[in-house]
Amino acid sequence: MSTTPKKSISIAVLLSLAIAVVSTLLLLAIVWWWLDSETFETLPIRFVFVFFTSIFGIGYVLIYYWVKQYTYRRVKKIYDDFSSLEASPIQESMITTDMETLTRKVQKYASDKRLEIETLKGQEAFRKEFLGNVAHEIKTPLFTVQGYILTLLDGALDDKAVRKKYLQRASKGVDRLLYVVKDLDMITKLETGGNKLELEKFDLVDLIQNVFDFMELRASKLKITLEFDMDYKNPIYVFADRDKIQQVLSNLIENSLKYGKKGGTTEVSIQDLVESKLLVRVTDNGEGVPSDQIPRLFERFYRVDKSGSREEGGSGLGLSIVKHIIEAHQEKIFVESDFGIGSEFSFTLEKSND
Repeated sequence: MSTTPKKSISIAVLLSLAIAVVSTLLLLAIVWWWLDSETFETLPIRFVFVFFTSIFGIGYVLIYYWVKQYTYRRVKKIYDDFSSLEASPIQESMITTDMETLTRKVQKYASDKRLEIETLKGQEAFRKEFLGNVAHEIKTPLFTVQGYILTLLDGALDDKAVRKKYLQRASKGVDRLLYVVKDLDMITKLETGGNKLELEKFDLVDLIQNVFDFMELRASKLKITLEFDMDYKNPIYVFADRDKIQQVLSNLIENSLKYGKKGGTTEVSIQDLVESKLLVRVTDNGEGVPSDQIPRLFERFYRVDKSGSREEGGSGLGLSIVKHIIEAHQEKIFVESDFGIGSEFSFTLEKSND
């Protein structure tokens, strides 16, 4: 049966006082035995003072010893409990019985654990949302493919026109599924450091023009103009992974087309920052993003318009991949948006001065 702290302190003090009283009586008995009663009654005041001061000192030392031993044991128990929760054991020299210091340590430990619990709760909520999004993104094309194949097996296979149309739609479903799996594989490698950067010197203006040319057909269908902010007559060389920066630009421009307005524009500009850095801006005059959703834009599978953007296709991982690629280059990415007016995504790159 365990003893409460207050009872333990009381027991320790009472035991110490009992020992002090017994010691006092024992000492008095010895003095009484050593001296006769008349001599004892005529003892000088100094002797009496020294005698009782000694008794008080003995009592104080005993009580102090017992309380300190009790406090140390209780404090050591607290440290042992902390040590079982920490990655590294607490050394004996780190233990202190100073209550103010101990209180600060306990408060800091409680604050850290509270923050850790809140972080874990946030991660758990994110994990559940992420798994739900992954299931949705994979389930949708799978069910689409399955539906068309089952329809063909149920008899539509004999109709050549229907067969071709359904096989083409099933093929699009497989393409979307592969797109999601490929992006998931890439983002996993980026997060774990398995996808190494191949840094080289290249002309950024030429790379942006290549992305424009690749996106031109889709942009023309949406009646959106792809353009530079000015005529860059001279090459602008940067030192980065060309393929991955191309993917960054492709994802950002594709995102601007997906949420852009018909008749609008997507503009790319290159701005010098300091001697070794430049800023690439991708600006559109599309739908924009509500301010409360901006912090979540780079989360995996997060969509501002969950219904409309899914109809447009894509894996929902584009902006998350962009963020990981830029951070892998040890650069920064920024986003500014006015809902109903447009958005601007920008990122830094290292210039090549060779």
